Amino acid sequence: MGNYLQMSTQQQIRALLEIGWSHRRIAREVDVHRETVARYARAKPASPIIGSANEPEDQNQPNLITGSEALVEGQNRPNPITGPESPAADHHEFIAKQLDKGLTAQRIWQDLVELYGYEHGYQTVQRYVKRLKRMTPEVADRMEHPPGQEGQIDFFKSKAPVYDERRHRWSKPWVFRMTLSCSKHGYEESLPDRKLVTFLRAHEHAFMELGVPRVVRMDNTKTAVTRACLFDPDVHEVYEEFAKHWGFIPLPSRPHHPQEQGVQERSGGYVNDNALKGRRFESLGAMNEYLRGWNRRIAQLRIHGSTRRQVLTHFLEVERPAMQSPPSERFALFEVGSRSVHRDGYVEVDGNFYTAPYQLVGQRLRVRWDERLVRIYHQGQEVRIHAKKPGFGQWTTCDDDRPAHKPARQEAYERNLLARAERIGEHALAWAKAAIVERDVRSYRLLQGMLSLTRKHPRERVDEACRTALRSRVFRYRSLRQLLEREAARIPVPERRLTQEHELIRPLSDYAALAAAGGI
Repeated sequence: MGNYLQMSTQQQIRALLEIGWSHRRIAREVDVHRETVARYARAKPASPIIGSANEPEDQNQPNLITGSEALVEGQNRPNPITGPESPAADHHEFIAKQLDKGLTAQRIWQDLVELYGYEHGYQTVQRYVKRLKRMTPEVADRMEHPPGQEGQIDFFKSKAPVYDERRHRWSKPWVFRMTLSCSKHGYEESLPDRKLVTFLRAHEHAFMELGVPRVVRMDNTKTAVTRACLFDPDVHEVYEEFAKHWGFIPLPSRPHHPQEQGVQERSGGYVNDNALKGRRFESLGAMNEYLRGWNRRIAQLRIHGSTRRQVLTHFLEVERPAMQSPPSERFALFEVGSRSVHRDGYVEVDGNFYTAPYQLVGQRLRVRWDERLVRIYHQGQEVRIHAKKPGFGQWTTCDDDRPAHKPARQEAYERNLLARAERIGEHALAWAKAAIVERDVRSYRLLQGMLSLTRKHPRERVDEACRTALRSRVFRYRSLRQLLEREAARIPVPERRLTQEHELIRPLSDYAALAAAGGI
């Protein structure tokens, strides 16, 4: 059971509200929470006590100024002197002028402290500014939309639960709604998730039903807008291509400005309150079937409060002829993302792996894929294209993406070793092929050893040693090395002497003469 205030406390709160005290001051005086005071204020709004015609004016009553008398000379803001006196009221004219310039309460307080030596806190100015703004509400703009000009879309949670057979529980799905701003005709569809593919397919269904408007306005949902910005928002790459295909301009609303999408905000609430609230459905298909029938029977036959016309009639007579025709082919859906090139030279897409040029190892690349192809981009240029693999855990390799000394596949690695052996000589190539037949995959390290011998011995000598080893069917690295060392020991190394006399070498006698003359 909730707590109730005593009758005397309730009367005290109402009396203080009537004389214009602020909620904060009443809460401090009566020792209750400000929300409690606010509840009593909503139940009986505060009104200033003004003496009747038969009673003398109370001298203790605050001087209440309303209407034109409250206007300060040269200003368009009334002086809000009803309620408790604020320390900031002494600077009303200055504050009003600064507000007209668009300055914030924080900036106004700083200027008051600097220019007038204001000794009170920032919150006194903040509260006073709020009171000024409440007394001068801004006039809202009404946006008129020509036929076929704009459609507004939104995602919202359904108020009707749907049974999920996969998870064996009830859940509330998402509802996609597109509303034409001129005729207020709409299309709605319940969706299992907010993925990009689902989002775009719902667009297509709406376009096939209604036509294509010139502009599609949306809130800053991450499915369509990658970066919300007041001046230059970034639209999702796939959504931008989708818009070009269907011939409309995507227009995100400004952040924190729901009034720009007022048609759709009200339309979404209408669908929830009129069609879905208080119902439940056994499946998503059953919910969509009901929404289609509800639209035919009720939504498009109603007389709209803004246009004062039947929605369907207005759409058919005025807006339908102005809508763009849909293209002949549906949009080829694709996905995009950033991927790092792993140390083995592969990028991962949907659980499978595809090679990129080995020079890009460690870099972030842009990848675009659909049901058939995987395209890899570097700095806006397509560097590789692969056929998309089904399932998971499969590897797709392009030989050009591997460095010559590190091929990815066994066959390519073997071809690389044989090509290097061929550069040594024909006997080295024949010995290498025979070694592969004899020792299979174990021969690869043996071939690496044979190739490494060229660092210490001439290629001709290695080729001759391979001829001798092949004749004897010897396929061991140690035996090949011994043949080379024995041949190297048999051939004497020519003695090397430094040249003492040459036309480019000055004789030592010249240096001796220079030394004697003191030249060096």
